[in-house]
Amino acid sequence: MNKNYKIVNIATTSEAPKSSIMLIYTGGTFGMVYDEDGSLTPFNFSLVLEKIPELQSLDLKLTVISFPEPVDSSNVDIQHWRAMGDIVKEYYKQFDAFVILHGTDTMAYTASALSFMFRGLSKPIILTGAQIPIGATRSDARENLITALEIASRKNNGVPMVNEVALYFNYFLLKGNRSQKIRSSNFAAFESENHPYLAESGVEIVFNESFLREHDSQQRLEYYPKMDPNVVVLKIFPGITQEVVKTILSIKGLRGVVIESYGSGNIMSWDWMIDLLRKAVEKGILLYNVSQCMGGSVVQGRYETSKMLSEIGVISGHDITTEAALAKLMHLLGTEKNMDIIKQKLNIAIRGELTLME
Repeated sequence: MNKNYKIVNIATTSEAPKSSIMLIYTGGTFGMVYDEDGSLTPFNFSLVLEKIPELQSLDLKLTVISFPEPVDSSNVDIQHWRAMGDIVKEYYKQFDAFVILHGTDTMAYTASALSFMFRGLSKPIILTGAQIPIGATRSDARENLITALEIASRKNNGVPMVNEVALYFNYFLLKGNRSQKIRSSNFAAFESENHPYLAESGVEIVFNESFLREHDSQQRLEYYPKMDPNVVVLKIFPGITQEVVKTILSIKGLRGVVIESYGSGNIMSWDWMIDLLRKAVEKGILLYNVSQCMGGSVVQGRYETSKMLSEIGVISGHDITTEAALAKLMHLLGTEKNMDIIKQKLNIAIRGELTLME
C-alpha cells in the first residue's frame, strides 16, 4: 500500500466506542473548503469535529486515511479502485466498517467496481459524498457523512445490518451496483430504479431488511483486484454510421462491449450493423446488451429487432446498469480465463447486480 497516505485517528467519545470505522477520503467536492481568497482547497480531516461536532454523539472510533493527493472523481480510474480495495483488504480485520468519501460523478462506477472486487463481505463498505463542499453553509456533506457513519455502525444482535457495498446519498441507502447518478444540480443525485432502497433516513433510519444481504461470519473474504480495461460502451442512436460502429469494434485489444440499446434491448436491424456485431462475436469479443432507459430490463426476443441479437451471440444484461455492466465485464475479463464461464456469469447475478426476468 502507498506509504504516503495520511492517517488521522479521531475519537468521537471518551467512552468505549460502539464501533470502529475507517473513513477513506479519495477526493471530490465533499472534502473541499474555502480558503481566505475564496478558492477551494482540500479539507484537513484532523479538524472534522470542528466542522461536524454532531459526530461526537455517534460514539465511534474513527480513523481517517486520505489519498496522498485528492482525486477529482472525473479522473478516477482502475488504479484508484485498486487503491481503495487494497486499503479495505489490508484493514478489513481491524475495523467494523468502511466509509469512502468520493466525488459524485463516478461514485456509482466505483461502487459497482468494489462490489465485484470483494466477495464474501461480512461488514459494510459505504460510499458517500456531497454536491456542495463541506465548508459551504448549505452543504449536504454533513448529513451524508453523519448518516453514512451511523448506518455503517448499525448492528442487529451484534452483527452489521449492512454486509455489502452500498451508496448513501440524500436520505437513501442504495445497493452499490444498482446505483446511478441521474442529477447534477440537485441534492437527490442518485437513484436505483431497478432495485428498492436498502434504507431510508428520516426521523429514524428504517432498513428494508428483506433486501439487505444476510450476514455470514463464516464466509471467507475474497479479493479480486484485477480489472481488464479493454472494454467500451457503444451507445446506439438514430443516425449512427457504419464507420463509427466498425471503428469501435476494431479497437486493438478490445475484449468487451457494453451495447446501450433502445428500450427492452432493441437496435436497428440494418444488415451492416448485424454483420459487424456477428463478426465481433466470432472474434471473441463479448457483447453485453443493456438498456438506455433508467428503469426496465433488456428482454432479447421481445421484438424482432432484438431477436437477432440472441441468435448471433449477444448476451442480455437484463436490468443491469451501464456502470455495473462495465465493472462486471472488467472484473470477469480480469479474473476468469474460461470464456464459457464468463458468458455464463454475465447472464446471471454474481453480486446481486441484476434481476433475472421470468
